[in-house]
Amino acid sequence: MAGFAAKCAGSPPPGRPFLGSSVRLGSADRWERVLGEERDAAGRDRPVISLSPSAEFPPLSAQDVEALHRLGEHWRAADEVRALPVDPELRPARPGATHTRAPDEEFRPDQPGELTATPTAELPDTLLGRVAVRARRVLLGRPLSSKAILRERMRKIVALPVLASDLLSSVAYGPEALLTVLVLAGSATLGLSLPIAAALVVLMLAVGASYRQTVRAYPHGAGSYLVASASLGPRTGLTAAAGLILDYVLTVSVSVAAGIAAIASALPAAAPLSVPLSLAVIGALLAGNLRGIRVAGNIFAAPTYLFLVAVGGMTLVGLAQAAARGFAVVPPPHVPATEALSVLLIARAFASGATSMTGIEAVSNAVPAFRPTEWRNARTVLTWMVSLLIFLFAGLMVLIHLNGLVPRADETLLSQLAHRTFPEGPWYAIVQAATALVLLLAANTAYNDLPRLLYFMARDGYVPRRFLHMGDRLALSNGLVALSVSAAVILTAFGGRTQSLIPLFAVGVFLAFTLSQVGMVNHWRRQRGSGWRRRAAVNAFGAALSSIVLVSAAVTKFVEGAWVVVVAVPTLVLTCLGIRRHYDRVRQALSLRPARPPSPDRARELAQEFLPQRVRHMFVVPVARFDKAALRALTYVVSLGQPSLAVHVSPEDQEADRLREEWTAWGDHIRLETVVSPHREILEPLAQYIAQLYDRSPGITLTVVVPEVVVERPWQRILHSQIERRLRRSLRRLPGVVITSMPKHLSEARARTAR
Repeated sequence: MAGFAAKCAGSPPPGRPFLGSSVRLGSADRWERVLGEERDAAGRDRPVISLSPSAEFPPLSAQDVEALHRLGEHWRAADEVRALPVDPELRPARPGATHTRAPDEEFRPDQPGELTATPTAELPDTLLGRVAVRARRVLLGRPLSSKAILRERMRKIVALPVLASDLLSSVAYGPEALLTVLVLAGSATLGLSLPIAAALVVLMLAVGASYRQTVRAYPHGAGSYLVASASLGPRTGLTAAAGLILDYVLTVSVSVAAGIAAIASALPAAAPLSVPLSLAVIGALLAGNLRGIRVAGNIFAAPTYLFLVAVGGMTLVGLAQAAARGFAVVPPPHVPATEALSVLLIARAFASGATSMTGIEAVSNAVPAFRPTEWRNARTVLTWMVSLLIFLFAGLMVLIHLNGLVPRADETLLSQLAHRTFPEGPWYAIVQAATALVLLLAANTAYNDLPRLLYFMARDGYVPRRFLHMGDRLALSNGLVALSVSAAVILTAFGGRTQSLIPLFAVGVFLAFTLSQVGMVNHWRRQRGSGWRRRAAVNAFGAALSSIVLVSAAVTKFVEGAWVVVVAVPTLVLTCLGIRRHYDRVRQALSLRPARPPSPDRARELAQEFLPQRVRHMFVVPVARFDKAALRALTYVVSLGQPSLAVHVSPEDQEADRLREEWTAWGDHIRLETVVSPHREILEPLAQYIAQLYDRSPGITLTVVVPEVVVERPWQRILHSQIERRLRRSLRRLPGVVITSMPKHLSEARARTAR
């Protein structure tokens, strides 16, 4: 018992070593815990969260280990020590062995009873498979060892462009979204843009300060999903997660569409190709992120810094030019009003301008991706991000107002401002190129955060567990692919139009903001540590402002497309709850201990169910014709010394009679049962016959051994019936029926013929 518990914990057991050996695929020397507990400043437990390739298979609980120990006691009477016909440690083979590779090329001895697979062992056997693996390695790089995850962390100088690209690039379309709504009341109302911008700056400060506290309170992961789940309950956490999922998918769609729009402003000929170009950019982003977080950070850092220099420099030059003329305001061109100025219109403009804050939560989601000390470095980067955002947003809004610019269908506001600031020289082209690049790569923030969110949700059982899997480069590949496909579908459906996507954008963003900050208020109220009232007040202020934007966006943009998010969020929550219920049922069904303590009789019955000596076998061999494939399966079955039966399904009596005659000539060593199918159906009568056998004696384990012809080329498979797979689909509902196959290789037969 102690030995097994030690093995589960990852340390060698005391006393005698374990019998048997384990093979691991490059496992790490040590791991951070996937989910543990640590004490916070107030002495309370809080979760410790990090990524691990082993997250799908956590260690057994102490109760499960105890149940396993009790079950193992019943096995002792059935234990038989038998010599293995092959050395499991793969020591050098005897001379003349057919294995062509030296064992240490595939598996390297690590310690007694344990081998480590080398890259050679991970290559497929087929030529096509090996070509695919090598092509993937050329595209993505050589696979990283699992222990390299501890080194895949970001420095602050790399984390800033990786995590801030979405936030900072949003100033390229946020101000334009604000003015596009405001100008509906005519150019005379554009003066309201500065008060609205000032209110948005206050919102940025409040939300930024709130997330700084969130990062400190949850130093091992502070996304809205985790905070809301811990403080407000799992359903609220799922609501926040649904908003984040929509946020990240739309981040990719909006950023890429805005980047292509920036290119089209400078090169109008590219406008008709906006959707294909957008899809190509999404493909490039996917390939870059599949290479790993550190490599992706190094690739995508330069464009963000170029954008900061270009747009920041344009802002400073523009302010200097405005100061030289005494900050005189250039009158905007006349735009007729199509709507009356109202509180509702102002609220719509405020909600649209608030999209300049998208991505502000990226740092809190990615705290574990920083180098130690994680939370301190994350807060530093968050402070830089918010400061840069306020400078760029406020500066651009002031310059747009001073220059009298209005939104135009053929050119973005940023392009107009660059033309006005740099009427000659290469600077306009530099600003447009930097803007296009950062908009295209702003989606990288979503590529960094959404797979991590799906990982945590999969760990909790709310999304498929495949999102726990890491690829060759320790990237959460399934999450990256799901994000790319979803964004590509949405972008194509909306024809690459940024303004059509933004109404969907704001609701999901601020839903997550609001729930995260409300969760933080509840967090401080529960802890009641030093200064908790001040911290709770900061988060409450941020929650109040975020909720105002949320309600404004949902109400004012409902008809424009926000209804999609209003419908999608509860749909996603219900879907996640359904997935969780399924996993709960699976876990209960597979658990080593029942949900409730069983009665003594039931406990003995459960123990008997898993005793090897209590298993009753019967083997069934479907025989289509008497040939080498069938004979090989029959030979295998007879060698096991268990009750056996052969079954032949025939479309007519004459064929059945012919096979019985051949069977008698062979010697009738196994009972043969023939089934005549007058309507020429073969599979269904065979499946029904096997099901009837099982129903007559449900206590037996019925193993169906299907003779299988293994062809030499993949295309040749379509020339054969693949009855094993079809039979497995038909009989999978029966718990005591096992479907397997006995292969007969054509390449083996040809080699013998050649000799």
